[in-house]
Amino acid sequence: QVQVVESGGGVVQTGGSLRLSCTASGSAFEIGAMGWYRQAPGKQRELVARQTSGFGPTYADSVKGRFTISRDDAKKSVTLQLNNVEPEDTATYYCYVGGVRKVAGTPSPFHSWGQGTQVTVSL
Repeated sequence: QVQVVESGGGVVQTGGSLRLSCTASGSAFEIGAMGWYRQAPGKQRELVARQTSGFGPTYADSVKGRFTISRDDAKKSVTLQLNNVEPEDTATYYCYVGGVRKVAGTPSPFHSWGQGTQVTVSL
């Protein structure tokens, strides 16, 4: 099993900045993609930013130019820098890690999620 732990949420004023961090742990796994999703009350979970091995980052249109995703494969971690935040960015942010792990010696895909961290943007 691959565990994912997030940190860094909190309350920030409109126009401010916040940094979210996420680390994956476990044994015998390789990461293919790491990213961040968010879910606001009454809304579906949506992609914020994602970075897949061998490809450049993908961002939601609503955060382009304001958020930056950074992945560190050596540390099995990913961060999301949130700049110039807006009230619409208020949500629970979830870290996603996907890849392949060996189960009884057999490669098997996995998709793991963190528990979520709350980001609240005040006016």
